[in-house]
Amino acid sequence: MNREERLHRVRVEPSEAGERLDVFLLSRLPDLTRSRLQKLIREGRVTLSGSTAPLKPSRRIKAGEEFLVRVPPPEEPRLEPEEVPLEILYEDAHLAVIVKPPGVVVHPAAGHTRGTLVHGLLARLSGLSGVGGKLRPGIVHRLDKDTSGLMVVAKNDAAHLHLVSLFQSRRVEKWYLALVHGVPEPPSGRIKVPIGRHPVHRQRMLAGAPRGREAETFFRVREVFRRASLLEVRPLTGRTHQIRVHLSYLGHPVVGDPLYGGRRPTGPRAARQMLHAWRLGFEHPLTGEKLFFEAPLPRDFEELLEELRRAGKGSSHRNNRWSGHR
Repeated sequence: MNREERLHRVRVEPSEAGERLDVFLLSRLPDLTRSRLQKLIREGRVTLSGSTAPLKPSRRIKAGEEFLVRVPPPEEPRLEPEEVPLEILYEDAHLAVIVKPPGVVVHPAAGHTRGTLVHGLLARLSGLSGVGGKLRPGIVHRLDKDTSGLMVVAKNDAAHLHLVSLFQSRRVEKWYLALVHGVPEPPSGRIKVPIGRHPVHRQRMLAGAPRGREAETFFRVREVFRRASLLEVRPLTGRTHQIRVHLSYLGHPVVGDPLYGGRRPTGPRAARQMLHAWRLGFEHPLTGEKLFFEAPLPRDFEELLEELRRAGKGSSHRNNRWSGHR
């Protein structure tokens, strides 16, 4: 056995009988995704005590059964240039501003060793900073896999450190467009609720979590539809999943968000969360010039909005001033 292989023994309690095997294992091993567990089952890395028969993810479990799960060490990511769909809006000797498409992970991690944004940057840019670590060259900040939009990338270490300081001191203006269920009332406001790791579901964050970190989000309604609204959102802090968590806490989760209540039986539906990093403004690390960028919505987001507009809507709240809320 590889000394880095992890072993987990899990026993089925009477209250868990009848569940699918993959769902049961997900509840016991929250650090692994359901797709990862399904792959382990199909590879024969999940076995039933006293049996050598192959298992299926859909198998219904029985009380008292014990399973052994063997998790191999993560594959070592290979940082080789790859063609990844991304748009470069601006580039100079120090930085680049790019548009990340939805469905692309920013940097290599467990389960994502190829096809990340970093692989695409290596293919498109002549140089990237190294202070963020060997698996995150050039990466100053991140977007979730299924969030699209603007990112700034550092091409040397001096630019990287300056940009990081801007983010840490909250001198970067970030605006998002979010399609949410329902219509917030009042139509603008601040959400000031700390965010921390969920105590049970470790892949989720929780608003109001014990020992949560300060988090603040400003929002305003841009357009109103039936059972939904388009918001302009500015996170004033940078917590993990901040916008998604805060809007869910407000009672208006992002449409399509699988973690925070965005897949409702009524209202608009989407295959991913409808969240887009729309506008970005920051000071150039060398010249001090204030730079502003805007990225159009991706096709799936725009098509859903057009569908909602055709279905009819309420009044609009439009405010296109770039200065916005500071």
